[in-house]
Amino acid sequence: MKQKVKNMKRLAVLVVLAEAAVLAFFYFGLKKRDIIIPGIAVILEAALLFYLFEHFESAAQEQSVGVKNAVGETTSEAYLNGGIGLLIYDDNYMITWMSELFAQRGLDKVGSRILSWIPEADDLIAGRSETATVRLDDRVYEIRRKEDAQVIYFRDITELTEYREHYEDEKVVVGMASFDNYDESVQYADEAENAAINTAIRTPLHEYCTNYGILLKRLNNSRYLMIMNEKIFAELMNDHFSILKKVRKSAQKADVAVTLSMSVARGSTDLKELDEMAASLMDLAQTRGGDQVAVQAVGQDVKYYGGSSEAAEKRSRVRVRVMSHALRDLIQSSSNVIICGHKTADFDCIGSAICLSRMAAALRKPAVIIAKTGGIEEKLSDAMKENEAQLKQEVTFVTEAEALNQLHDGTLVIMTDHHNVRQSNGAKVLEHAKKVIIIDHHRRSTEMGIKPVLLYIEAGASSTCELLTEMIPYVSRHTDISEMAATFMLTGMIIDTQRWTVRTGARTYDAASVLRQMGADPLKANDYLKDNYDEISLKSNVISTAKRYDHGVIVAPVKDRKLTRSLMSQVADRLLNVQGVEAAFVIANTSDSETCISARSAGKFNVQMIMESMGGGGHRTGAAMQRTKTNVEDVHKELLQKIDEYYKEENPDESDS
Repeated sequence: MKQKVKNMKRLAVLVVLAEAAVLAFFYFGLKKRDIIIPGIAVILEAALLFYLFEHFESAAQEQSVGVKNAVGETTSEAYLNGGIGLLIYDDNYMITWMSELFAQRGLDKVGSRILSWIPEADDLIAGRSETATVRLDDRVYEIRRKEDAQVIYFRDITELTEYREHYEDEKVVVGMASFDNYDESVQYADEAENAAINTAIRTPLHEYCTNYGILLKRLNNSRYLMIMNEKIFAELMNDHFSILKKVRKSAQKADVAVTLSMSVARGSTDLKELDEMAASLMDLAQTRGGDQVAVQAVGQDVKYYGGSSEAAEKRSRVRVRVMSHALRDLIQSSSNVIICGHKTADFDCIGSAICLSRMAAALRKPAVIIAKTGGIEEKLSDAMKENEAQLKQEVTFVTEAEALNQLHDGTLVIMTDHHNVRQSNGAKVLEHAKKVIIIDHHRRSTEMGIKPVLLYIEAGASSTCELLTEMIPYVSRHTDISEMAATFMLTGMIIDTQRWTVRTGARTYDAASVLRQMGADPLKANDYLKDNYDEISLKSNVISTAKRYDHGVIVAPVKDRKLTRSLMSQVADRLLNVQGVEAAFVIANTSDSETCISARSAGKFNVQMIMESMGGGGHRTGAAMQRTKTNVEDVHKELLQKIDEYYKEENPDESDS
């Protein structure tokens, strides 16, 4: 209203000045003296306009008094004390009136477009939301629109917002910290060495918690309870949990293979629930290889941070014996055994399944292996055809439907080389099974889809065949592993260690030595893995699509043909041989509806974390991802974004500089 009056006043002044100029022209220019009456008319017109504009401005001023006249002085004061204001806008979204609250706080936007001043009001005015929150100067307001009217209510919620933020910041967060591989590191150390190790690894943790105001209480030799609030937790997140690197570097200087795992539970006022969550999350972090933080808020998915070092060999001979005896007892108490592998089974999967089948046979329990459905890797399929007669004598392969017919209340189902139902070639069997065992070497994912009666996941092992080779003498010394079966198992170890270059420890070579004694033929294993001419040609074409990126990353997006997962992983392995390459990714369609990534790392990059962020999983040096209803180009763009995010998280100092 005020703006319109000003515009009209400006226009009227221009008209009067124009009329006066015309009269002056006639009087002085044309020497006409009979302009007295028109002159008087102009003067009267100017006086009338002056009166009218004064009246309009007075009326506008009276309107701006607003709330007092509309609802009374008492209510107006209540509005002011309650921090409530109103504004009115016209059809052009121009503010035509604002209540006293805004004048009191120095906010005069009459004549301005409301969306230019408060863009947050767009959804409100359009009816897409009922409320919105805006910050004006140093105050926070909740705004609402009156239905069927061009009026917006403002409510000052600054204090409420501050109280809410303070309440959220002070919520209790429960965490745990545990030194991985601690017992094994100090087991044979003398007192002086033990003291040096404890000083090296505990001092950084105590200093870190003191600096951030975290309550740290020791539970046992290797584990601590941590109590903090949400504000401190946010600071730890911004710090990217640098304590992991500090402990790792300090342990390396002390020449011990100790790392730190942490778990953080939040989002609840029930301390018992948070304590149970923290303990469960710690198990997750350590079964995934340690040196990482597992974080979960109640009702949300688990998030992982860290995990930048390779999982160390943490299983002791005692643990192997205990797990072996538990496996033996469960097989003996069952009526029969069904062994499930993962989809598109490889040598490690089938080799370990054959070993488990022979263990069951040694304990006089019938066993079948689901392998006729779910897919078989090409080279493994050729090897199985070559040894078809002997395989029929030693083991029984069935379809998932046939396995379902053999499933009873007393049946024991064993998942080998995987631990997630979605990856299994026997998902329907697992859905109805009463007793399930999991034996795997991949880093544990958050959800498994089942509750096993025995869980043996060792991320520090090279392969499932390595784990089972160690278990054979403890399960039954009568287990008969043929030369063919031993060769299959050795081939699985060769593939999973990328020909003994990654995830290879002393226990790996011990297991390989045992298999060699059982008759495993390394030359035969090498023959199984050889490429034919067409495969070499195809790999060369795929490699030609590869492009190098920063940080030693190379990506090969294949858009013009479908590839098998096996060939994708082999190309990724070969790309790692390129000088300066730290991580290799091959992207391709494996069918009309599925796009996959095969990822490999030379050791510095944790490709598992990158693949997990895209819905996949695997190991630090070898991982994969499958997705339906997408294409290579979109997956390629997302991959590059995830790689960049991973690098920034792992190298915060460089990304901030």
